[in-house]
Amino acid sequence: MELPVIISRLIDELTYNPTSPIIFNSGLFLFLFTGFALVYCLLQRRDTTRILFVTLFSYYFYYKSSGFYFILLAIVTTSDYWLARGIHACRQRSTGIQYARILMTLSLCIDLGLLVYFKYTNFFAGMLATAIGRNFQPWDIFLPVGISFFTFQSLSYTIDVYRGKLQPLDRLLDYAFFVSFFPQLVAGPIVRANDFVPQIRRNLQVSSTMLASGAFMIVIGLFKKAVISDYISLNFVDRIFDNPLLYSGLENLLGVYGYSLQIYCDFSGYSDMAIGLALLLGFHFPKNFNAPYTSSSVTEFWHRWHISLSSWIRDYVYIAWGGNRKGSVRTYINLMGSMLLCGLWHGASVHFVVWGGVHGLALACHKWTRKHIFHHDRHYRSTGWRKIGATFMTFQFVAFMFMIFRMSSWQNICDMLRQILLHFHAELIPQVAGSYKYVLALIIFGCLTHFVPDRLCTRAIVALKRGGVVADILVLLSVIYIVIQVKSSEIQPFIYFQF
Repeated sequence: MELPVIISRLIDELTYNPTSPIIFNSGLFLFLFTGFALVYCLLQRRDTTRILFVTLFSYYFYYKSSGFYFILLAIVTTSDYWLARGIHACRQRSTGIQYARILMTLSLCIDLGLLVYFKYTNFFAGMLATAIGRNFQPWDIFLPVGISFFTFQSLSYTIDVYRGKLQPLDRLLDYAFFVSFFPQLVAGPIVRANDFVPQIRRNLQVSSTMLASGAFMIVIGLFKKAVISDYISLNFVDRIFDNPLLYSGLENLLGVYGYSLQIYCDFSGYSDMAIGLALLLGFHFPKNFNAPYTSSSVTEFWHRWHISLSSWIRDYVYIAWGGNRKGSVRTYINLMGSMLLCGLWHGASVHFVVWGGVHGLALACHKWTRKHIFHHDRHYRSTGWRKIGATFMTFQFVAFMFMIFRMSSWQNICDMLRQILLHFHAELIPQVAGSYKYVLALIIFGCLTHFVPDRLCTRAIVALKRGGVVADILVLLSVIYIVIQVKSSEIQPFIYFQF
């Protein structure tokens, strides 16, 4: 191959391509990260240079995901940095609280204004057009990848400074590093400043435990995403959801369960890889998923699912509205409103709002029955057969709510429910099990991994630690080989990239 052709292809790979955003399980990212890691190690003792290098790489990473819309990241970062400093300065003066409130409002307007414009303009404009009886053609507005994540992360910083819980950073570079840190930039977890900022300027040390834990998390996340999620999606789930009437009720039900596992493995797989990459670079992220399908109530599910978002909404929406401090009725209203916003955060569609609203109603019902029917406090946990039954029912609710999350039309939802209720055909179990044996095996395996005790994961990390870097590399190469054997011809993007 001639040199000009090689250079041309290399340029094509390194420039933004809207059809193939860079993701962790791609060969391009592995290539880039290898070079990045070498330079990162060389800059171990040069804090400012290293922070600048990582920030520039993070901005390039975002450029590969959303093109020149990385300017939005720069706008949010710069505005919130200076506004937070202004808020803190105003709070230091006894008469400055009203000015601090004005600056906080400005931060909200900038962050939420960008988010609303790029993500919700067509949604609200379409609703308005329908209300006044006008036709509406959606405007061509590009949705930057991960805008919901980095706006919420930056917004939590200014709110914490306004509340007096956090001191503002002295360096714009450090704040840019915090907001843009590439492992969690485009799909979370949403990291709080009080968790991350203290780690920025401390001496860079990646212990053998961190190295082993990071490799373990990357391997687990890669397997979840590229093996379980992608395989069951392409070979079963997508077919069922695209044409539910072509399949029996049994297959539709398995499709609902399959999608529940797909979205869990897809998103938690990304979170695991993000946490693992951060550990390799010397940083700790909080856990974002904790075996959510073992939950025995909807309340417990939201303590285990997308923990960084659910805790963000709890701290900055639910509690800000009064939480449970203003009476029972207000508590349920706050709960419903918070979950409606949670649904809307996931996407500009009535489907997501309904999904969030039904979850809010379920949370309110659970809270009411726990208090007034069973007289249990919030620390109560069922045991034995009660726990098994409660876990089974919770999973059914969550899985069927994900059907609303996934479907593109209400008609398809009705068709799927009709097939499950009226055309189940249990006699097809042997045939379906034989036709989709690998898919079903992965679904069962994915569900069983929820019940793996933490001590086994700890033992695996200890074993990797004993094997050193060689063991980490061998395990990672083994999983990459498995991925190559089962992956489709094209890299499948992460589901949460659209949020």
